[in-house]
Amino acid sequence: MSETSTAPAAAKPATPKPPTTTILAGLSKALMDAFAEDDKLLALGEDLADPEGGGIVGVTNGLSTRFGGQRVRSTPIAEQAIIGAAIGASLVGYKPVAEIMLMNFTTVAMDMIVNHAAKLRFMSGGQTSVPIVIRTMTGLGYGSGGQHCDYLEAWFAHTPGIKVVAPSTPQDAYGLLRSAIEDPDPVLFIENLPTYRTPMPGELPDAGHRVPLGKAAVQREGTDVTVVSYSRLAGEARAAAELAAAEGVSVEVIDLRTISPWDRETVLASARKTGRVLIVHEAVKAFGAGAEIAAVVGEELFGQLKAPVRRLGGAYSAVPYSKPLESAYAPDRARIAAAILALAR
Repeated sequence: MSETSTAPAAAKPATPKPPTTTILAGLSKALMDAFAEDDKLLALGEDLADPEGGGIVGVTNGLSTRFGGQRVRSTPIAEQAIIGAAIGASLVGYKPVAEIMLMNFTTVAMDMIVNHAAKLRFMSGGQTSVPIVIRTMTGLGYGSGGQHCDYLEAWFAHTPGIKVVAPSTPQDAYGLLRSAIEDPDPVLFIENLPTYRTPMPGELPDAGHRVPLGKAAVQREGTDVTVVSYSRLAGEARAAAELAAAEGVSVEVIDLRTISPWDRETVLASARKTGRVLIVHEAVKAFGAGAEIAAVVGEELFGQLKAPVRRLGGAYSAVPYSKPLESAYAPDRARIAAAILALAR
């Protein structure tokens, strides 16, 4: 008579978790890779070097230790001087990456950005270019109040001569920053503070990866409604599309990635397909970048749309300090989903 085995059953191997990474990691890797490849790259801004902490959120952590204090320089709190020095360095062959800690503080350097960086190519008859990248961060979510959280992209998109970029994924943060650094003209690179450390799917690309400036990404295909967004709210739009799908509405989500120049062809092709367009951004809705996109879609597809183009944006107000008011200030996934469903009816 055979004995019954009492050995425990072999444990099933654990299913490996899908890889994740962060926008902060993408930006840091992009700078490390670019600095390693081009000794004309410089970085300057408040607290960028490692003795001062490697940047207020750590994007430049390790950069000065590896490449030296001559190439990675912490500056005084003087935004106009930061941009002025970057412009001057660019005119003698360097490629500066200048950080303005918060987007609201670009207002201190508006003269340097708008009247000098953006216009020197025009003013010199094309003989002079200004290959600088201006990194800056913004975004509500931490109760930082009205002088620290504004999205001011429309001001710069309105200025000929400067490109405006705002990634929403780690992979795009890497590829867009590499392309911005290699661009011969000034690029304003907008980073979203609350999403720096949010784990997102995928791994970081290798050093050869680039995302072309001016090319949008269709992040989700759909047939009923097109949602156009960028930066943090592109992620909220993707989540809202899932909510709408549960209600039987198929949503196409377009992440502009570059706000200026924006990808008209991709947006218009999607609008033709769905016949309904919703544009979403965190910036104040009135006079925002969404108004330009809505106007172009309306002009180009007049008579072909199934509903008027709709926009969602921040309230016509300074960003509130109060947490409940801050939460009510700008669209979130629930409000985006409600607008999608209203547009689809």
